[in-house]
Amino acid sequence: MALSQQRQKTQQNLFLENELTPQYEVAKGVMQLFAPSNNLISSIEAKMGVQTDVLVDDFLSAISTNSTIDFNTLVETFSDSQVPINPGNFDSYLDYLANNVINHSIHTSSPRFIGHMTSALPCFVRPIAKLMTAMNQNVVKIETAKAFSPYERQALAMMHRLIYNFSDEFYNEHIQNSQSTLGILVSGGTAANIIALWCARNKSLGAKNSFAGVEKEGLTVALDYYGYQGAVIIGSELMHYSFDKAADLLGIGTHGLIKIPTNGDNQVDLPALRQAVADCQTKNLHIIAIVGVAGTTDSGNIDSLLDIADIAQAANVHFHVDAAWGGPLIFSEQHRQKLIGIERADSVTIDGHKQLYLPMGIGMVFMREPHLALSIEKNASYTMRKGSFDLGKRALEGSRAGMALFLHAGLHLIGLKGYEFLIDAGIEKAQYMADQITAIPEFELLSQPDINLLLYRYIPEPFRELAVKKQLTDTDNQQINIFNERLQKTQRQAGRTFISRTTKRINCLEKEISVTALRAVIANPLTTKEDIDAVLNDQIQIALDLSISDSLEATQSLA
Repeated sequence: MALSQQRQKTQQNLFLENELTPQYEVAKGVMQLFAPSNNLISSIEAKMGVQTDVLVDDFLSAISTNSTIDFNTLVETFSDSQVPINPGNFDSYLDYLANNVINHSIHTSSPRFIGHMTSALPCFVRPIAKLMTAMNQNVVKIETAKAFSPYERQALAMMHRLIYNFSDEFYNEHIQNSQSTLGILVSGGTAANIIALWCARNKSLGAKNSFAGVEKEGLTVALDYYGYQGAVIIGSELMHYSFDKAADLLGIGTHGLIKIPTNGDNQVDLPALRQAVADCQTKNLHIIAIVGVAGTTDSGNIDSLLDIADIAQAANVHFHVDAAWGGPLIFSEQHRQKLIGIERADSVTIDGHKQLYLPMGIGMVFMREPHLALSIEKNASYTMRKGSFDLGKRALEGSRAGMALFLHAGLHLIGLKGYEFLIDAGIEKAQYMADQITAIPEFELLSQPDINLLLYRYIPEPFRELAVKKQLTDTDNQQINIFNERLQKTQRQAGRTFISRTTKRINCLEKEISVTALRAVIANPLTTKEDIDAVLNDQIQIALDLSISDSLEATQSLA
């Protein structure tokens, strides 16, 4: 036998032996997971799809908001840190997911889950999510996102036009111009706010004469070159905590974040804001940006953006609007005027995963001036080359998924009038809830809803007459605070309905005090007036049970 034939036979024998080894079985199983569709793989994936669809349908049809399992018990379920040795079975893993994760996950789509800024999603999101995952585009550069790059720019330009409403000529010039940036799509409002202030800092402390700019020489050198004693960011005390992160990351520290008190309507106090700007100018502090809030996280109120725009313009300071929550009011003809002044903002944050009803992971920051983002551009020889169309060169994040698919789909499948309906309906239902709270003696409305968030509290029976007469003492309010915290925790654990809680400053006996407030977010399109009634009735019943429990404890302590 020839040497080549002997070698071939030996290789065949080795291959046959390898087929029987565990290593071969592992390789075979793993490769099947990556193989392109064929009859075998298609049938496996189809089976997986049927199984997951059943879990999805059950999950989305739930009215309850939570399971009753104790959180500490749930934590113990996930205490094993060993990675499995061999590939597992999908059926077994899906059972594991169902029993330990899905069954105890929060039903954010429940019409009675009205305590956070997360709600039901439109049905087109699920098949598009599958498509996006299968395509696995990386929108950092055109070499991994050839079509997605201009596609994303188009979707962002559509949103930009709703905010700023510039001319056709403007959008024709900038929508697909690689030197222009109308908006940047990011993972959420936090990243969007950070990018906006990053742009503001770099532009205001940019290169000049022999100075190379803050991005190259650092904040300390930049402030010294421009003759400043420090740097600050100014905004409402109700600014989102992402601005604390921004102040930290931009090098000014959280002490450089000047938080202005708010008025009774939870809006930034304008005289105090003007005074803060004047004080900073007197102290020779560089104001990186003045921030206006369009939809505070706590109560949904909107600052007077037009007045803040005037203040920022007079001081020649970057004006940023955090409209992560309230920004979609731009779709509503009836409520858009609440955002008047937003069109003068140098930058605007909007979250798609809030009132645009898109999945978690879509935030956006928009720039009034298309070349603002050039101040943060970064290049690399292997990617995001200078002058290229690559989107990653003007963004905080590098690799990221093609989430613009959801945004573009929402703008087309829901449309301007569809979003207008959703916004108007949410605000109408919030007003209904406020009216109900006002009519029910067990509750006290703490602020009229500006849009579709509202704050209120439960008043136990012994304090109701005093509450009506505005004669509650500090001790009374402390007891009411404790009761409302217990009420919210018990409601959350019971899992039938859900309202979150926060703290709010109110005037009581001619002084300002802090109260524990129940916080309702009325954004879920599935939530009806009957669901709102059910949430309030659930709280009343839980409060009665807590009162009975308190009475029993008091009786037992006296026995």
